[in-house]
Order: sequence, then structure tokens, then C-alpha cells
Amino acid sequence: MNAARSLRQARRRAGLTQRDLAQRTGVAQPTIARIEGGHEVPQVDTLERLLRACGESLEVLPAAGAGVDRSSIRALLARTPAERIASLAEEAPTLERLSKARARR
Repeated sequence: MNAARSLRQARRRAGLTQRDLAQRTGVAQPTIARIEGGHEVPQVDTLERLLRACGESLEVLPAAGAGVDRSSIRALLARTPAERIASLAEEAPTLERLSKARARR
């Protein structure tokens, strides 16, 4: 995560100046400038407070590939090619409905 870029973009999306953000949060404007310039790394609670003042929040997500349940992948790979094809034929109507639903959006 790049705190400088995230804060700068959130502030601009909110239409706030650094001074406006400082007044809303009590964080000094020069501190906000140092954070946005990448010269200071804020504490998590400070970054959260700044983002919330911009109408946004800090969200923690798992890293790509972390927490993936590989059991269904292993089960699929344990099937023979004929079994895989048969299961695709069974699932085709569902995939068709999902595809059409997506196209309607």
C-alpha cells in the first residue's frame, strides 16, 4: 500500500485542500503534506482518521493467493478427463445463465 498516493487521491476525490483536511482532523497541514509527499509514513490510526475525513476508509484484504482453499482444485484434478467433461456438461446451463445475467448489466 502506498499511503501517500492513497491519501492524496482520497483528498482530491473529496474535493478538499490539505488545509481543509487539517481542519477536519486536527492533523497539521505540514504533516499531511509530508505524508502525501512520501516523506513521512503515518501511523495506521492517523491514516484511517485522514481517510475517513475524506469519506473513505482503510480496508485490509488478504494477499493474492493467501487463504485460497485448494481442496476443490485438487478434487477436480483427481478426476479423469471424461469425468471433467461430464461435469462441464452438467454445469453448462448454470454458466450460460450467469453469462446472460452479466450481459444484462
